[in-house]
Order: sequence, then structure tokens, then C-alpha cells
Amino acid sequence: KQLMLANLRRLTIGAAILAALLLLLAGPGTRLGIWAYGTGFLLMRIAFFTGLGAAALALVLLLVPKTRTMGAASLLLALILGVGTAYVPWSGVKKARSLPFIHDITTDTRNPPAFVAVLPLRAGAPNPPEYAGDEVARQQREGYPDLEPAMLSVPPAQAFERALAAARQMGWEIVAAEAAEGRIEATDTTFWFGFKDDVVIRIEAAGSGSRLDMRSKSRVGRSDVGANAERIRRYLQLLRE
Repeated sequence: KQLMLANLRRLTIGAAILAALLLLLAGPGTRLGIWAYGTGFLLMRIAFFTGLGAAALALVLLLVPKTRTMGAASLLLALILGVGTAYVPWSGVKKARSLPFIHDITTDTRNPPAFVAVLPLRAGAPNPPEYAGDEVARQQREGYPDLEPAMLSVPPAQAFERALAAARQMGWEIVAAEAAEGRIEATDTTFWFGFKDDVVIRIEAAGSGSRLDMRSKSRVGRSDVGANAERIRRYLQLLRE
């Protein structure tokens, strides 16, 4: 019986470590092209259930006097590691469900800036470059009511230079910078999974100043979990600063 409990304790610790490794490898493996993003999401799902199971088993074993005396510290570590691992994908799913299930965000839902230079880069991408229309616009207004055009008190030429400098400061890959058209296009690569999201910025004269509109769209995935809206917020904040 004591041997069985010892093996069970080792199994619990091993499961917690395995769950953490699966979670840590899911994103970088996708980013490096080792597997498709669907496989990365599957690994996160497996990590969630494995971590949850390890945490539950560790908690039970901590309540058993014999296994607790055999290694309470390692079981406590397995409990913390299992809960922490399971929390990451759980929080991601919870966040996704609380946000609009869309992946194309813009400051102008009536006349969104159009992609031009990035179109060849999006060839074959699951998400087409065209704006989906009224339904997406409605969901965005409900989910992200704070996203509005940036009104700048400088003429378009000066606004363009400021906008381009801010885009470079964001660390994006600049695909096009057409000053005469007032258009900037860029690609941003997400940190963990390496997803490619495309950005287009449009600058127009507005009275004595300028109006800047922006659009950010994912190449893959039905939901962006708020990434595009957050990218626009960060950019506009940087532009104002």
C-alpha cells in the first residue's frame, strides 16, 4: 500500500510537470512552425485537463496522512503547478466568451480603411481581407464602444510622419508608407503563438487638422480575444503621447 501511494505521488508530480510543459510548448511550437495553431490550441486543452487532474489528485493526497508525510512539499508544488497551468487556458476561454466573437476591428465601421499592400501577404489566409459589414460593426460597437478616430491638430503631412513614427515604435513590420495617399500598412506578430495580424492606417484632412482611422485584422481565427482592439488602443495612446 505504501508503495502504491508513493507511485501515486510520483504520478501526480509528473502529471503537473507534463501539463506545465505542454502549456509552455503550445505557443512557441506554433510560432516556430513545428505544428499548426490548431495543434497548439489542442496542447493547451490537454494541459488544462492534465493540470486540473494533477491538482485534484495532489489535494486528495495532501489530505491522506501517509502520503502527506512522504512528501508534502512536492505535493503542494504539484497542486500549485497544476492549478496555475489550468488557469491560463481557462482564463483565455473566459476572456474570449466575454468579448465579441470577431477578428476585424476599426475606428471607422462605416467606411473602414482598406488593405492594399498587405493583400499578397494575406493570400491563402483563412480570414479574407474584406470587411464583413454591419453585423461585425454592431458587435464592435457593443464590445468596444471606446474605439474612435484620432483627431490631430496638425496638417495631414505632419500627422503622417507622427503616425509612421508611432507605428515603428510599436515594433510592427512596415509594409507600405504612402505619404501622398495618407496610408500606412503594417504587420504585427503576436508574442506567444506568432499570429500575423495586419494593420492599415488612413490619414485625411479634417478642417485645419487631420483625422486618423485605423483597422487591425487577424489572418486566422474567428475570435481575436480582444487583441486587435487592444492593439488599436495602444497605438492611439502612443500617438497622443
